[in-house]
Amino acid sequence: MKKFNFRDFLNKLYQNHALVYKIALFAVTTLAIVYMFPKGGHFKYEFHNGKPWQYDNLYAPFDFAIHKSEQKIEEEKRTITSNKKLYFSYKEDVITKVKSELEKNISKNAQDSILDNYNAKRIVNFLNGLIDDIYKEGYINQNDVNRVEDKQLVALRKGNTISDIVFDHFLTSNEVDTLIKNHFNRSRYESLEAYLTPVVLKILEPNIFYDEELTDKILQDQLNKISYTEGLVTENERIISKGDVVEGKKLRILNSLEKEYLSQVWNQSNYNWIVFGYVLLVALNLLMLLLFLQKYRPFIFENNTKVTFIFFNIFLMVLIVTLVVKYRVDYLYVVPLPILPIIIKAFFDARLGLFTHVLTVLLLGFIVPNSFEFIFLQIIAGIITILTVSELHRRANLFISISQITLVYMVAYFAFSIIQEGNMLKINWQYFILFALNGVLSFLSLFLILVYEKTFGLVSDVSLLEMSNTNSKLLRELAEKAPGTFQHSMQVANLAEASANEIGANAMLVRTGALYHDIGKMLNPKYFTENQTTSVNPHNELTPKDSAEIIINHVIDGIEIAKKHRLPDRIIDFIRTHHGTSLVYYFYKQQEKENPEDLNIEDFSYGGPIPFSKETAILMMCDAAEAASKSLKEPTAQLIDELIEKIVASQMANGQFMNADITFKEIQIIKKVIKKKLNNIYHLRIEYPE
Repeated sequence: MKKFNFRDFLNKLYQNHALVYKIALFAVTTLAIVYMFPKGGHFKYEFHNGKPWQYDNLYAPFDFAIHKSEQKIEEEKRTITSNKKLYFSYKEDVITKVKSELEKNISKNAQDSILDNYNAKRIVNFLNGLIDDIYKEGYINQNDVNRVEDKQLVALRKGNTISDIVFDHFLTSNEVDTLIKNHFNRSRYESLEAYLTPVVLKILEPNIFYDEELTDKILQDQLNKISYTEGLVTENERIISKGDVVEGKKLRILNSLEKEYLSQVWNQSNYNWIVFGYVLLVALNLLMLLLFLQKYRPFIFENNTKVTFIFFNIFLMVLIVTLVVKYRVDYLYVVPLPILPIIIKAFFDARLGLFTHVLTVLLLGFIVPNSFEFIFLQIIAGIITILTVSELHRRANLFISISQITLVYMVAYFAFSIIQEGNMLKINWQYFILFALNGVLSFLSLFLILVYEKTFGLVSDVSLLEMSNTNSKLLRELAEKAPGTFQHSMQVANLAEASANEIGANAMLVRTGALYHDIGKMLNPKYFTENQTTSVNPHNELTPKDSAEIIINHVIDGIEIAKKHRLPDRIIDFIRTHHGTSLVYYFYKQQEKENPEDLNIEDFSYGGPIPFSKETAILMMCDAAEAASKSLKEPTAQLIDELIEKIVASQMANGQFMNADITFKEIQIIKKVIKKKLNNIYHLRIEYPE
C-alpha cells in the first residue's frame, strides 16, 4: 500500500488552489444561506384565497382543530375591549377621616359668634348625617366621571366584595352641592348654610376611585380566555375536493392543516433532515450558477475574484431579505432586488445578470411569505431591468429604467390583487408606496458599483467613460510618443463603437478597449509604419525574425504598461486578444523567401489568446481592417469591400472567433459597418475649378 505523502498532497493542493478556493467558497456560501433560512418544514400544497384547488381530493391525515382567522380573533378582542366592565374602589377610611376633620373644625370654631346660639355637638351630629347621605352611594372623583357613560353598569369593590352598580348612582361634585343645600333647607340649621357649606366642601373628598389596575387585570383574563379554535376535523374527513374554490371555511381549514402539519414536521428529531434538504437545494442552486459560468463564461469562472463577487452579491441579497422578513415583513417589497441584475450587467453582461437574479429569487422563495407572488413579481422586475438598463453613465437612462421597473411592479401587484380578492376594494394601496421606495433605493446601485470597483478591481460603464477620455495620462503619453498609433486607435475606436451599437454589444467597453489596445507600441514607436515620418525604415537593419519579435512584443509590452497603470482586466483583455494567434504575415513571407531553412511558424505568430467575447472579436476585425485600409493607394468602394471580406474571411478560417459569442449574422453586420465607415473616410473629393 502506497504511503501517504503529506508534501505531495500540499503540492497538489497548491497546483489546484483555484479549484480548491471555488469549492470552499461554494461550501461557505451554501452554509451561510442555509443558516439564514427558517428551519421549519414546508407545506406540500400551494393554495390561495379565491382560486380553485388544483390537487386531488384532500382528506385529513390526522385529527386537528380549526383555527380562527386572524380577523375574527382581532374582532373578538375588539368586542371584549370595547365592552369591558370598569372597576371602581370604595374607600371606607375616607368617611372616618372627613368626619374627624369636620368635628375638629367645628370644635375649634365653637366660640365663633355665629355658632354661639347652637350646640356644637348637635351641629356635628347634623353634619355627620349629611356626610352619611353623601357617602351612602359614593362620591366619585370628578376626573373619573368622563370614563363612563350614564346608566352604564360598573363594578364596585368594597373590601373583598365586588358588586355591580349603575354608574349614575354615584354623586358628582355638582350633585353634592345640591344635596348639601337640600339637607340644610330641611333642617333647623338653615341659617348656618352659608357658613358651614364652605367648611364641608373644603374637608369633603371623593371616596370612589377608578381602579385601573384591577380593570386591566380582569380585561386581560378575559382576553386570555379567547379560544383560537372553532371546531375539529377528524382523521380521513374530506377537507376539499378537486376544483373547489378555496374560500371561507375551507380556507380556514387548509390554513389550520398547514399550521398543524408544520408544527408536527418541525421538531428536534427531524431538524437535521430539514437542514440537509435545505443544503441540497441551495447547493443545487449555486451549482447551476457555477456550471453556467464554466460553460458560457469561462473567463469569469477562471477568475476567483469575479466568482467571489457574484456569490457575495447573492448572499447580500438573501441576508437583507431575511432581516426584513424577520423584523419588518410589511416592508418586504422595499428591498431593491433589481440592484442585483443592474450590478451584474454593469460589470459583466445581461444574460449572466438575469441568470443570477432568477437563481437568487428562487432561493428567496424559501424565506418570504406568498412565495409565488413574490417570485413572479421579482422575476418580471429582473427581466425589465435587463431589457431597459443600459449606459449607466447616463443618469437619465437609469432614472427612466427604474421608473419602468417600478411601474411594472405596480401593474403586476395590481393584477395579483384583483385575481386574489375579486375586486379593487381590498387592494392594499400602501404597497404602491413601497414599490416607489424600492425604485428610489435602486439608485444605490450607482454607489455600490463605485464601491465594488474599488473593492474587487472591476470596471463598469461609468469608469469606462472616464477612461475613454483622451486627456487621460496614458492616452496623452500615447499621443506624444506614438502619434500615428494614437490616430489609428481613435479610428479603430470609432469603427468598433459603431459596430457594437449595431449588434447590441457593449459599445462603451469596446471603444475604451480600442483606445488602449496598442499602447505597447509606445516603447518602440518607429518600428510601426503609422509612426514612421521619414523614408527610413528601421526594419531594414533587422532580420525578419527580429522584426517579427518586435511587432509581436507590442502585445506583451502593452499588457505590462496596462498593469503598471492599473488598467482593469476587462481592458487588458483587448490588448491580449486583438491579434489572437494570427501570423505576422509580411515578415513570415520575407523569412520564407530569404531563409526557408530557419522558418518556424511559431516565431511569427502572436501568443493569443483568441477573442472570447463579441467586443474583443469586434476589435480584432476593426483593427485589422483599419490598418490594412491604409495600404490601399487609391481606395475605392470595391477595393475596400474586397479587402474587408478578405481580412474577415482569413480570421474566420484561422479560427480566431471560435471562443467568441458572436454569430455569422453579426459578423456580416460588422463588415457592413466597417465598409460604410471606411468608404466615408476615403471617399474621393470633388475637384473644384480654380
